[in-house]
Amino acid sequence: MTEEAKLIVELLNKEPFKKNVNLISFHSYGPEQLLQLLNDVLATIDPSQSGDIRDEASDARTQRTLGCLKNLKYTPPPNADVSSFRQGIVLGDKPVINPILVYLLTNLDVLKTRAYLAKYLVKLGVPDELLHDSSDFAMQESWTKYCELQEHFHQMHRELTDLKKQSHGTSEVKTDIKTMEEEKENLMRKVERVRKKAEGTPDFADSLQIAQRMRKEKERGEDIQKKIQQQRRLMQSAEQTLQRKKQQVYEMKQGGANSSPESLISRMQEDNRLNEYLVSEKLPKEIETLKKNVSDLQRVAMEPAISQQDLHRIEDEIEDATSKINRLVEKKMVHGNPAKDKLALFRQQASILSHKKETLAETVQSKREEVDQLENELRQKRATLQELGGEVLKGDDYKKFIIGLRTKSNQYKSNRAELAELRSEMGVLVRTETILQKLNDQSQRKLNVLENKRGVSGFRDTQDELEKVSAMKSDFDEAKHRTLDDMSDMVHQLNSVIQDKKNLLAPVIKELRPMRQRCQEIMTEYNEKKSHYDSVAAGLESNRSQLEHAVAALREECMNHDSRFHYIQSMNKILQGKIDRANNEMKVYTSGDKKKGFREIYSKKIQEQENLAKSLREKQKNVRENHNSDKQQMEMWKDLEALLECKMGILQRQHTELRQIKNPGFTMSREPSQDRMVL
Repeated sequence: MTEEAKLIVELLNKEPFKKNVNLISFHSYGPEQLLQLLNDVLATIDPSQSGDIRDEASDARTQRTLGCLKNLKYTPPPNADVSSFRQGIVLGDKPVINPILVYLLTNLDVLKTRAYLAKYLVKLGVPDELLHDSSDFAMQESWTKYCELQEHFHQMHRELTDLKKQSHGTSEVKTDIKTMEEEKENLMRKVERVRKKAEGTPDFADSLQIAQRMRKEKERGEDIQKKIQQQRRLMQSAEQTLQRKKQQVYEMKQGGANSSPESLISRMQEDNRLNEYLVSEKLPKEIETLKKNVSDLQRVAMEPAISQQDLHRIEDEIEDATSKINRLVEKKMVHGNPAKDKLALFRQQASILSHKKETLAETVQSKREEVDQLENELRQKRATLQELGGEVLKGDDYKKFIIGLRTKSNQYKSNRAELAELRSEMGVLVRTETILQKLNDQSQRKLNVLENKRGVSGFRDTQDELEKVSAMKSDFDEAKHRTLDDMSDMVHQLNSVIQDKKNLLAPVIKELRPMRQRCQEIMTEYNEKKSHYDSVAAGLESNRSQLEHAVAALREECMNHDSRFHYIQSMNKILQGKIDRANNEMKVYTSGDKKKGFREIYSKKIQEQENLAKSLREKQKNVRENHNSDKQQMEMWKDLEALLECKMGILQRQHTELRQIKNPGFTMSREPSQDRMVL
């Protein structure tokens, strides 16, 4: 938590915030200040979030903040509960707000781009029954156009990002412009030279008209190519829409395959009974309990300060009441006859069933919250997958995709081998082309010389250009006819496929229409009750948190008083022990029996220590006086020891020499230390 706070303070003091805060001031922030800080950071990322939180209701602010965090793809910690997370957003708890601030401040630039894109890429919350209603063609057409515009915006933004990444500096652009201007001047000079050469030819006007028509045909061909690409994009978007519709129909079939109207009605009845139990029994009990706790706490808060005597008196009253209750229970157990109490078993069973009912209700509530969280995650994953341009494949579709992938892999391998052969053949052809080009250049030079001699220079080039123009025109005409035919066939096929799908889905949609209407009515009622429950729960939760804070403060104050009380009691006991010991000493001193008193004992010990110190001082004096003589005597003993060692060495050598004389083969190793003389 401290590291998070340090990082938040460091980032808040930088651009663009410059809050000029420190760690102490940040820790002193209250819930409103934390929520306002979070709102300011969100306003920096998305300007539509700016404003004062005091001018907005807590429910609206919470919904707005949660929606913004969802668009920014913030995920709570894995161990966090959804209800506690929402409660933390409402109340401004630091353990919930601080991780959000860290995520926002560390990814500020990325989140600005994400917030900008969310305004255009987050889909509108249109109910599915309106989108799947085949009778409302205008609605379906508008929704399809809306999805296409979103996809177009996504592609354009991606291209813009790529262009920004690939953009060059101004100096490079200037050099490119200068180079292109030079090339333009060179081309203009070449065009003028060619025009001057061609003006003398007899078919100049016809050739010029042909060239103009060829240029127009080229422009028409480019327009046609653009239209073809546009039609392909539309076809891809239609295919994606068709795949989405197929997936939705498949999911609806899977959801309704194992269900009948009776099962749906029974399931809804169970849900209604559960909700009725929650509204009529469980929640009123919890509310009454909370009201009782609030009243008790208010009564405690309104009472004057309690002294230590009041605490002792209250504790005594509690002990008396507890003992009375225990006596009454014992009397009831003695005088009561369990055999006559026929309702005891049923009471016990009823209590067990009510406890199980409460437990199941809490479990169902937690499972519902978990299902809502999983549905939100599923919607986010599907939206992300649709943005990436893909769909989730299941069952037969996945098998078909695997089979198609294998065929494409085999085709890729064969095409790769064919490409290798074509590359090798291309090398041979390139070599042949260079040789033929050289021969052509030689023949061209010879032909130019002959043309100059005959006075018809440039005739061959003009004729070649005219032939190329006519060939290109014929090719463009054929490609145009083929393209138009292919486009018309493709449009007919798409229309037929779409009509077949509509005819196939019409009876299913008719069957689902009344069920959708009933489901919509139930969902509206459920949403109203849920919103009412959420608002009541949020209010109760906020009141409970305030009361918990107040109770925690009172408990802490009580603990401080208790610790102070125990500390004073301990000090009182210590001082009482000292006073008792002093009184005992006074009694001993006044009674005349001084041998048992501490004064006499400590006086004897002091006298013993003084005598010991005196004897030690005398020993020290004797050692100092006899130091020189003792030192001289010790040196004489050392000299005597050295003489004795020397004599011992001489005797050992003489003994060794005598044995060698008697036994010539005898040798004895001598230690070096034996020949050494100590001086």
